[in-house]
Amino acid sequence: MIQIFGTAKDKVTRAAQRFFTDRGIKFQFVELKQKGLSKGELASVAKAVGGMPALYDAKGQHAKDRGLQYSAPTGERLAEILEADPMLLITPIVRDGTKAAVGDQPAIWKTFADAAKKG
Repeated sequence: MIQIFGTAKDKVTRAAQRFFTDRGIKFQFVELKQKGLSKGELASVAKAVGGMPALYDAKGQHAKDRGLQYSAPTGERLAEILEADPMLLITPIVRDGTKAAVGDQPAIWKTFADAAKKG
């Protein structure tokens, strides 16, 4: 099943939800303000998208609010930060099993939708 991690107020997260809804594809929405990714989920998504730095929204408002916009955490420290504060993740995170996409990626979403229809 496709999972979409994001926030209800995020424009791109809503676009991802609309993308799958319009194609009749069921998905699970996870509101990051209420529940983040588990350590295992975070590691799996990071592996699928090229590492933890690909998930970190260093330029986002939340990073600025926390004084992290000039910080460059790496490795285990970055994983700990993202697990503790999921609002620092780039959204949406669209996950289909071991495959994932971060941000506005309709071409990848289409491959997930096509696989779900065949599934």
